[in-house]
Amino acid sequence: MASRRPSASDEELRELISRLQSVLPETRRRSRKGASAATLLREACEYIKSLHREVDELGDRLSELVATMDVNGAQAEALRSLFRS
Repeated sequence: MASRRPSASDEELRELISRLQSVLPETRRRSRKGASAATLLREACEYIKSLHREVDELGDRLSELVATMDVNGAQAEALRSLFRS
């Protein structure tokens, strides 16, 4: 028989939902009792998707920028120093 992972208590779930709510930009503006757990999870998924899109767009913009610059120039050195940090 496989052992089951213990389920989270109601208090643990409330704490996790509260933490999730605190990091989602949309929900920070609402009252704490205004959204269900399902709504918060949907918003979290959408927010993560939007962050992925933003990272992809910024990566594309960075690639375009790097392709147009002199690899030995000051701009290139500034970018290299950012990536080392």
